Amino acid sequence: GNEVFASGGGRAVLLCAMAEGGGYRCVECSREAAELYRDYRHGVLRIAVCKSCQKPVDKYIEYDPVIILINAILCKAQAYRHILFNTKINFHGKLCIFCLLCEAYLRWLQLQDSSQSTDPDDLIRYAKEWDFYRMFGIASLEQTSFLVGIFIALWWRRPKMLKTKSDFILLLKALLLSSYGKLLLIPAVIWEHDYTPLCLVFIKVFVLISNSQAIRVTLNLNRMFPWLAIFFGLILENGVVCLVQKMGWDV
Repeated sequence: GNEVFASGGGRAVLLCAMAEGGGYRCVECSREAAELYRDYRHGVLRIAVCKSCQKPVDKYIEYDPVIILINAILCKAQAYRHILFNTKINFHGKLCIFCLLCEAYLRWLQLQDSSQSTDPDDLIRYAKEWDFYRMFGIASLEQTSFLVGIFIALWWRRPKMLKTKSDFILLLKALLLSSYGKLLLIPAVIWEHDYTPLCLVFIKVFVLISNSQAIRVTLNLNRMFPWLAIFFGLILENGVVCLVQKMGWDV
C-alpha cells in the first residue's frame, strides 16, 4: 500500500521533506492535511492518505530530489505543491540574487560588445565596475516592478486572496523559486558569445510559464487568471524599461 521502508539516506530525505509546525497540503487536490506520513519506527513509514481525494497526501516524500526537480521543470502542479507547502526550502532570496547577478553580467557583456574600442582610455573604463553595478540595479528594478505588477493585479481582482502577511510571503516565495529558469543564463555567461537572442527568449518564456504555475498552485486558481496577472506585471516592467531608456541608460 502506502508503506515505505526507509533507512539511512532515504530516511533522511523523507525527514527533510517535513515542514515545521504542520500546514501541509495534499499534492493532488491542495486540501490541508494534518501530516504527511506516520513513523512506525524501525525504518517503517506510512504515507498519509488525503481524506478528500483518497490519494497519498504527498507521494514526493519518497522520491529522489532529481525526480522532483524533473517534475518541477515539467511544471507539474503536484511537484510545485510539494516544494511550496511540504518542504523547508528557504533559499529563494539567494536564488533571486544569483539570477540577477547572471542577468546583470550578461547585459554587461552585451554593453561592452556594442562599445568596443582599442583606445587605452576606453580599456580602463571597461575595467571599471560601475557599468556592472548599474546593470544589476536595472535588472533588480525590472524584477521588482514585475512582481509589484503581479501583486497589484491579484489584489485588484481578488483582494481576499492576499488578506494576510503569510499569504503575501508565500506567493512571493513561490514567484522567486519559480524563476529558477533564469539559471539557464549561466551557460550564456560561461560561454559568453555562444548564445542567440532566440535562446534568451525561450528562457524568458519558460520562466513566465513557471511563474504562472506558481501563482495557480499557491492561490488555487484556474489557468487564465495567473496569466492576466503576469501580463500586467510585464506591462509595468516594460514601463520601467522605457523610463530607464528615456533617462539615457542602456539596458
